[in-house]
Amino acid sequence: QVQLVESGGGVVQAGGSLRLSCAASGRTFSRYTMGWFRQAPGKEREIVAAISNGGGRTYYADSVKGRFTISRDNAKITVDLQMNSLKPEDTAVYYCAATAPFTVMPGSLDDYDYWGQGTQVTVSS
Repeated sequence: QVQLVESGGGVVQAGGSLRLSCAASGRTFSRYTMGWFRQAPGKEREIVAAISNGGGRTYYADSVKGRFTISRDNAKITVDLQMNSLKPEDTAVYYCAATAPFTVMPGSLDDYDYWGQGTQVTVSS
C-alpha cells in the first residue's frame, strides 16, 4: 500500500512557476508508475504527466508539454511536478497518483490505485 501527500500548491500570477511535490510512504514506491492529474471546477479529472517506475519514461498532456516537468527520486520516495509559464487555465486541484508498473503509460483514471488528497493551484491573470 502507498500513501501519498501533495504539497506546493498556491496562488501565482500568469507566467510564474510552482513546484508541486508528492511524498509517498511505503517501501514499494519504486515499483509504481506515478502520475499527476488535475481537476478544474466543473471539469473531469485529467492526466497531466506520468513517469515510469525507474524514471526513464515520461508522458505529458499536450496542454503542458514544454512547460511542465515530472521527476521522481526513489531514494527520497518523492515525485515532483515543476510547472513553468503557468496560465490561468492551469488553475485546478492537482493530484498525485500511483499505478502498477505494467500499466501502459499514461493510464486512465481507473488504472491508478492510490491517490493523494490534492493541492490547489490558482493562476491569476
